[in-house]
Amino acid sequence: MFNTVLFPIDQSRQAVETAAVALRLAQEHGSRLVLLSVVEPGQDAGAVAELLEQARQRFSEAGMACEVIEREGKPAFVIGDVADEINADVIVMGTRGIAIETDQQSTAARVIQLSPCPVLVVP
Repeated sequence: MFNTVLFPIDQSRQAVETAAVALRLAQEHGSRLVLLSVVEPGQDAGAVAELLEQARQRFSEAGMACEVIEREGKPAFVIGDVADEINADVIVMGTRGIAIETDQQSTAARVIQLSPCPVLVVP
């Protein structure tokens, strides 16, 4: 059912909890798992690259290969664009992350509005 699972990850504590849901979903459906991190202007790209590598290693240790994508821009827009580009069947993300859009609406709420596919939001 879910051929491609997109997991946008950030540096929030909740991202670790959400990773377990993304992993379980991908394993249950034999899905392609894609990790995405969005570097916002002024953010340390090195820290983001390290975060992605740590996440990739955790998934690998759990027996799940994954692809890694790093992009720059506003998180909600980039997540929607990448979901469209990779033909994601579902986006798995937490309700609270460190990235907040300029209008103070959460990134998760914006992704739900902009997404080309279903969004599984993990509380």
